[in-house]
Amino acid sequence: MPLEAVEARRLYRQVADQLRALIDSGEYGVGSRLPTERDLAEQLKVSRPTVREALIALEVEGRVRIRVGSGIYVCEPPPLAPLPPATSEIEGPFELLRAREFLEGAIAEQAARVARPEDIARIDASLEAMATVQHPGEASMVHDRAFHVAVAGCLDNAVLVRVVGELFDQRLNPYFAKLAHYFENPSSWNAALADHRAIRDAIAAHDPDTAREAMREHLARSQRRFAQNFGTQALTARASLRSG
Repeated sequence: MPLEAVEARRLYRQVADQLRALIDSGEYGVGSRLPTERDLAEQLKVSRPTVREALIALEVEGRVRIRVGSGIYVCEPPPLAPLPPATSEIEGPFELLRAREFLEGAIAEQAARVARPEDIARIDASLEAMATVQHPGEASMVHDRAFHVAVAGCLDNAVLVRVVGELFDQRLNPYFAKLAHYFENPSSWNAALADHRAIRDAIAAHDPDTAREAMREHLARSQRRFAQNFGTQALTARASLRSG
């Protein structure tokens, strides 16, 4: 028998595989409710963000349905259909945001040291564009990306510009889209715009410490938003948004 390559599977995929196997075995029947994210995290000895990523992956596959304010329910297995390309290779949203928090925090710090007037002008142009679009939507993502790339551009390093752009582009996948569906809205967009302006102001003031912390807090806030409970608070927020 030929040897097969050893694959280091991402932790959230391992959790998703375990839950899928329990569903397939009948441990959780169609229509039944899975344990809460907290209970699953305790039983599996993993973090709640890892459980959240696993549940989102299963929802993308059509194996569970998340009902905000009620819980996570097992669905009838969908007809066999190809999954989105390379879903097994998609980085977990929280893992990606943590990486961006670390990297882009350092980039913003250095940008505050070296930014020139023309760099600030590019950042300002992206902010002006962000203020004119609605979110969620394709245009908002384009201008959000332009902001982060413009900050990296202050360092005159093509590798860092490319890496920041590629990391941002990884959020354009089915898992991020599912999280955005539940937790992103015009209010969250306005908060992100305010974060971006704070980052811009720190860079323009040549204040490295404030720029670093503003960028890190911006990306940490995204993680906290995506980690909100699928409970009554989220349900109330969405109902308020619909009635507003």
